[in-house]
Amino acid sequence: HLVESGGGLVHAGGSLRLSCAASGLSFEHYYMGWFRQAPGKEREEVSCIDSNYGRTYYADSVKGRFTISRDNDKDTMYLRMNNLKPEDTAIYYCNSVPRSAALWGQGTQVTVSS
Repeated sequence: HLVESGGGLVHAGGSLRLSCAASGLSFEHYYMGWFRQAPGKEREEVSCIDSNYGRTYYADSVKGRFTISRDNDKDTMYLRMNNLKPEDTAIYYCNSVPRSAALWGQGTQVTVSS
């Protein structure tokens, strides 16, 4: 069970920090990722982080602006988003990598105004 939070409405150039709280799974063993889906577009992978070594991946579109992290003691993953752009507007989801259909949550809406 994954619950996303932290979304909101911000102006371009603003920042947000998303959280993904996990329960009912051995979070520390999972490779985790953030995904997003904009209206009329396919869901895409934004960033991911391995279970223990902190190795990360970022989509080119967010590289240098977003930072993924996790706290295995709190069973929580984060996505710090800086210098947000209107094209970052989407519903953001967290999931394991590879994705599990059983873990999709409701997501959190991020809206960036120009």
